[in-house]
Amino acid sequence: MNSGVVLFAHGSTVEAANEAVRAVARQAQRAGSLDAVETAFLDVPPLLKDAVARLAERGVAEVVIVPYFLTLGIHLQRDLPLQVEELCRLHPGLAIRVTRPLDGHPALAGIVLDRLREG
Repeated sequence: MNSGVVLFAHGSTVEAANEAVRAVARQAQRAGSLDAVETAFLDVPPLLKDAVARLAERGVAEVVIVPYFLTLGIHLQRDLPLQVEELCRLHPGLAIRVTRPLDGHPALAGIVLDRLREG
């Protein structure tokens, strides 16, 4: 196992919202035949540092953080880079990279149209 994935979202005090993110992570894991997938949140457990630590314990060489955010707001411009810097210090042998957020992905327009058709 070379890579681990963290689906990183804001998180909520409404547990159903967090479970919805976990469900997407499970779906992506199955669809992509991914071995090591974790979910992490900015404001509620499990936090990003905990998810990365679990992946490091599993022996991954790289962690790919996928921001489950629609836009490149303050959390992705400020908070996530600070957390990644700290993670790199905590796990010096671990490669950590961050993908772009969901914003700008061509599938989003189709999702909006699907929702419109649903009524």
